Amino acid sequence: MRRNAPRHFAIAAALCALVAAVAPPGVAGAQAAASDFRARPPQDEVIYFLLPDRFDNADPSNDRGGLTGDRSVTGYDPTAKGWYHGGDLKGLTRRLDYIQALGATAIWVGPIFKNKAVQGAPGQQSAGYHGYWITDFTQVDPHLGTNQDFADLVAAAHERGMKVYMDIVVNHTADVIQYRECVGKNECPYRSRADYPYQRRGGVTGPAINAGFTGDEDGSAANFAKLTNPNYAYTPFVPDAEKAVKVPAWLNDPLYYHNRGNTTFLDESATMGDFGGLDDVMTENPRVVAGMIDIYGGWIDRFGIDGFRIDTARHVEPAFWQKFVPAMLARAKAKGIPNFHIFGEVAFETLDVGLLAEHTRIDKLPGILDFATRQAILETVTGKQETGAWDKLTLGDALYEGGYATAQTLPTFVSNHDAGRLATYVRQALPKADDAEVLKRVQLAHAMLLTLRGVPTIYSGDEQGFVGDGNDQDSREDMFASKVASYNDNRLLGTTTTTATEHFGRDNPLFREIATLSKLRTATPALMRGSTVLRARQDTPGLIAVSRIDPATKAEVLLAFNSSTAPLTRQVQVEAGAMSAQTLAGGGCGRVAAPGSLTVTLPPLGYAVCAMKAPR
Repeated sequence: MRRNAPRHFAIAAALCALVAAVAPPGVAGAQAAASDFRARPPQDEVIYFLLPDRFDNADPSNDRGGLTGDRSVTGYDPTAKGWYHGGDLKGLTRRLDYIQALGATAIWVGPIFKNKAVQGAPGQQSAGYHGYWITDFTQVDPHLGTNQDFADLVAAAHERGMKVYMDIVVNHTADVIQYRECVGKNECPYRSRADYPYQRRGGVTGPAINAGFTGDEDGSAANFAKLTNPNYAYTPFVPDAEKAVKVPAWLNDPLYYHNRGNTTFLDESATMGDFGGLDDVMTENPRVVAGMIDIYGGWIDRFGIDGFRIDTARHVEPAFWQKFVPAMLARAKAKGIPNFHIFGEVAFETLDVGLLAEHTRIDKLPGILDFATRQAILETVTGKQETGAWDKLTLGDALYEGGYATAQTLPTFVSNHDAGRLATYVRQALPKADDAEVLKRVQLAHAMLLTLRGVPTIYSGDEQGFVGDGNDQDSREDMFASKVASYNDNRLLGTTTTTATEHFGRDNPLFREIATLSKLRTATPALMRGSTVLRARQDTPGLIAVSRIDPATKAEVLLAFNSSTAPLTRQVQVEAGAMSAQTLAGGGCGRVAAPGSLTVTLPPLGYAVCAMKAPR
């Protein structure tokens, strides 16, 4: 740890100089003031994402959610990765100082709604600790606390000038509805509209039902008034014990679901099929549209939250979002929230930006999670980048609705609770790399994340060197002392500790690096809002250089990254008026050798953030 201190202090000193030299007068102070947090546009934030159950446990009395019995009833088993572990909203509130010390200005909180505690066939059960199996859309899950606990969290964050984004679900609810034809079976195959049309029961040769219903593409109330029988594909029913389990009450009616069996994630089933049995909401129905607007508008009205991350957004048809998004923005504006940030999960692990941008153009989602940037960074730091990766990524910004103005508001990330942790993929791609090399590659990835365009999003635990064993449950480690053996046997980065001890310290080199870069970013308009100019790139490990240019002052900050294990010295193009360069982070900003040409010298897997200085 000690050998990292000189570099850390040097970066901190550069940051102090930067505030005076680069930022307009008063920028840093204004951003820090709690009274101004509503005025910040989305691209000015650094987001910290967490699952409350895995973050901190301040109230053990709610660990079982008020339920009694074994884990098959309560969902609580802190020794097993697929069950509740005890984290809660009070725990999150008491750790706001930790999150703010990391440099985060906004918190994306995993779903907090009341969930079905346990789902799955015998022997395949797990718990709703993650929050995506909702039964009551109006209440906090008792395992996490109460509605008042959430109100206290939001108030405490706002007092610090931090924003709170809720993770919401529209696509599905918990698995409550069953199908007569599938009882006792392991699979319930998807049944299409062609083979099982709405106006026939059980297939094209079945008896007529739903006379006059022209299909789900006509979202008018008059058309859906003719859809009265949900038995077109399967025969749905709700077990007696769960007939009134969902809130609001209209969600208990099978008529408001697609009821076509499990999705294949292809073709029409992508928006109409059940995810592993989860009840897929018929979001085409105007009653559902109005109901979801009322549900989530209510959270804005009651708690004054600052944005929504939308789960499984690409699995809901565009017409729904075209109604829902304007309604949410209007509710937020009426509440005095002018920069309400909405971004949907569009999960494509590819550099094909068009697959992502489509949902901003057709669905009219204001933003999406930027899986393309994650892919580019992952490929780069593992030495596996495809041909023209950075050109594809940079040029692809024009595809988003609104172009670059939208692209710079997209949350970027390198790890999350579904895709897994970056360190996992580095170790898999480079099995011969020692821990020191893996740490350098993960640091390089976070340097890219925190300086490139977009809204950098840090996944809880990455700053503590968490590695994980894969995606989903294997990347959802506890920040408090864990009892899960498959977590506790992982070799963490930057520390000799394991997840068997709590990790809220601030001495891990990853924590220090992220904290320094986060604070540098929020003090530097060019890094928050600047345009992007791709200066250098290659298809093999080596130099990637990007300029970020402040749209107001035209101040240039050059970013240079070395993805190879050899040192390099190169000339990089900069604006012709630059006379010198100040190193803001990393190391290697050399001299301006000639007008428009900066010498950059980078160590293996190193980076440099260079503020270009023009004559006054």
